[in-house]
Amino acid sequence: MHPTPDFNPHGNLELPHVPSCSCALHSRRLFTGLLLAGGATAAMPALAREGVEVGGTSKFAKLVPAEQVEQAAAQQYRQMMQQAAQQRGLAPDKHPQLVRLREIAKRIIPVAMPWNERAKQWRWEVNLLGDKQLNAFCMPGGKIAFYYGILAQLKLSDDEVAMIMGHEVAHALREHARERMGKTAATRIGANVLSSLLGLGNTGDALLNMGGQLLTLTFSREDESEADLVGMELAARAGYDPGAGVTLWQKMGAQSKGAPPQWLSTHPAGPTRIRDIEANLAKVQPLFERAAKPAQRFEVAA
Repeated sequence: MHPTPDFNPHGNLELPHVPSCSCALHSRRLFTGLLLAGGATAAMPALAREGVEVGGTSKFAKLVPAEQVEQAAAQQYRQMMQQAAQQRGLAPDKHPQLVRLREIAKRIIPVAMPWNERAKQWRWEVNLLGDKQLNAFCMPGGKIAFYYGILAQLKLSDDEVAMIMGHEVAHALREHARERMGKTAATRIGANVLSSLLGLGNTGDALLNMGGQLLTLTFSREDESEADLVGMELAARAGYDPGAGVTLWQKMGAQSKGAPPQWLSTHPAGPTRIRDIEANLAKVQPLFERAAKPAQRFEVAA
């Protein structure tokens, strides 16, 4: 694979720090048209019929308006992409690895709809950043980005990419960022006061720095485990082998020797995580076996 001249895949972008899984120019492709393709609008409890099982929405998430979280995410994401473009660090639409990411997203996005009714309204975006760090994220509202380093250094297969993307999308679907922000705000000024402010249409100082919070939030171990489970199901329903989660985390484990890579710094890792994935494979394997498989497979990044 030969990088296009206007994109530096191995750069070191001075972008805002995205330490956790949180986090269009030049004709960025949107996935709004896919929102109706899935056709599924079932409420979350219905998903228990087959696949993984997770708890309900946190009460803390309800303390912060979803619309404002998504607007803040869209603004921060746009700023990141603009800065990357200025530094030749935003992949053009025809870059092979960006095409690959968007093709995988095309399959994952429709099966994500049942997990969050708001997802039908999201203006999904997928971009590739030219940076060597091992990282990927999906901000609230379906704003996805992969760093070139995670594709190239780990030599990820399509199935492994789908597992990462499913995991990151799961954070957005389950509104983990909104939940963490709600907890922060409730701790700072009290849940009752916050609820009163929201009821008056005035979010107050508690939400003024919402955009910045999205780039510094770290998720709990429970959030990460939940994202693993939901991500496995999304990948399986999209036709990608959920067993790739095992090889993915083996590669992550090998990279974590010495200084842990950035993407691992906020994720539970190691044999325990692999065992958890293996323990839940039976719940999603039938979904994978019945799912339509991708017609095309892509080369790993070099």
